Amino acid sequence: MGEEGTWPLLKEYHYHPGCPGCAYDRRKDLLRGMPYKEFLYVWMVSLTAALPISSLFPFLYFMIRDLNVAKRTEDIGFYAGFVGASFMFGRCLTSTAWGIAADRIGRKPVVMFGIFSVVVFNTLFGLSVNYWMAIATRFLLGALNGLLGPIKAYAIEVCRPEHESLALSLVSTAWGIGLIIGPALGGYLALPAENFPNIFSPDSFFGRFPYFLPCLCTSVFAVVVLISCIWMPETLHKHKVSENENQSIEALEAHLIDPKEKVEESGSLGTKKKSLFKNRPLMSSIIIYCIFSFHDMAYTEVFSLWAESDKKYGGLSLSSEDVGQVLAVTGASLLVYQLFLYPRINKVIGPINSSRIAAILCIPILFAYPYMTYLSEPGLSIVLNIASVIKNNLSVTIITGTFILQNNAVPQDQRGAANGLSMTGMSFFKAVAPAGAGIVFSWAQKRQHGFFFPGDQMVFFLLNVIELLGLILTFKPFLAVPEQYNRN
Repeated sequence: MGEEGTWPLLKEYHYHPGCPGCAYDRRKDLLRGMPYKEFLYVWMVSLTAALPISSLFPFLYFMIRDLNVAKRTEDIGFYAGFVGASFMFGRCLTSTAWGIAADRIGRKPVVMFGIFSVVVFNTLFGLSVNYWMAIATRFLLGALNGLLGPIKAYAIEVCRPEHESLALSLVSTAWGIGLIIGPALGGYLALPAENFPNIFSPDSFFGRFPYFLPCLCTSVFAVVVLISCIWMPETLHKHKVSENENQSIEALEAHLIDPKEKVEESGSLGTKKKSLFKNRPLMSSIIIYCIFSFHDMAYTEVFSLWAESDKKYGGLSLSSEDVGQVLAVTGASLLVYQLFLYPRINKVIGPINSSRIAAILCIPILFAYPYMTYLSEPGLSIVLNIASVIKNNLSVTIITGTFILQNNAVPQDQRGAANGLSMTGMSFFKAVAPAGAGIVFSWAQKRQHGFFFPGDQMVFFLLNVIELLGLILTFKPFLAVPEQYNRN
């Protein structure tokens, strides 16, 4: 009886001519398969957003040294920290605005403008001739690069519900791969006159601007992506939704997903929008996302410092090439895991339970890290690679799960703003995490003979405290779960 009542409503639903969102929805209804071309756009745009963030870290120390802003060698890290934080600070200020713009004018124009800003300001950063130019270009790159929020909304909208986990895992995978490829570009292509004297002379353009080549490679890739996005379909509906049509859409969704499921915020599809700040499922998932993002950024900062520090301070005494190899193996595993394993895991146990299990498993792995200093080769390399692969894949499981919860907590016309709001919070936490992790790491190495978690054990203990806090927040009453996930 209930199913028969929905069919007349389905017949009332109609597509609006000239609306790009309706045109794409019509195509999505006709083609039930996976949207490979749109997924490729999601992957390329996400990679474009990730590369400028990570490519500067291998050469930032030397860049600050050559800009002659630090009076002492010990001060280089201080000045480098502000350059690294300026990008996240700029993104923190504007992410919500870019999300709102994506809900007003469309996903495509915001994405294309963000890619254009990568081309311009990433190139100018490589041409920096003084410290303040480097700060300004990184800040503007972050402020005008509103890519991640809209592209996460776009990833949800281009596919059917059964493919949502794969769509958002593509964002996480591209991000993880960008954090591997970026440092490789920066490490191998910076200072080309010194590293490749047979090809680049000190008097050449690349000799006078020794940090331009890795930035140029990233910008060239961004140009290719920008041109390809000309053919990227728009998914935002650009017409007013009537009350009758809202009922039709609700009936359509109920029929396609599950007749027993009800969306609690169904009224948000109407003319009166619900405030994002009063949306408990959204805000609780954003807070969890920020906590785990803080943890991941702090872990990333600590991992390289710990692995490259001397064994007498509790480190592993690895070279930058050794660390790069570990990160490369981890990046390859992320691609395989996100494409083939995570969608099946999410389908079986759902995004909430998978995030909880991943957080629980991360805790013993982090506790084991400080004891790797007692291992020798080849056992050290094997154990370190296995631990890094498991840890990073578990982290991506958590982040992707929060992506799914956020995007299902709001209707389409608020999805861009919701993702922008989450990007604002995440950017703030990621701007604070590296500085905080560096301070704690330096303090921990000075207390090698402390009574309570001596040396680097304290660093990983504090990382576990943050992980445990995030895990606790995934349970009720804090996490407000949309009704369709209550069954999990």
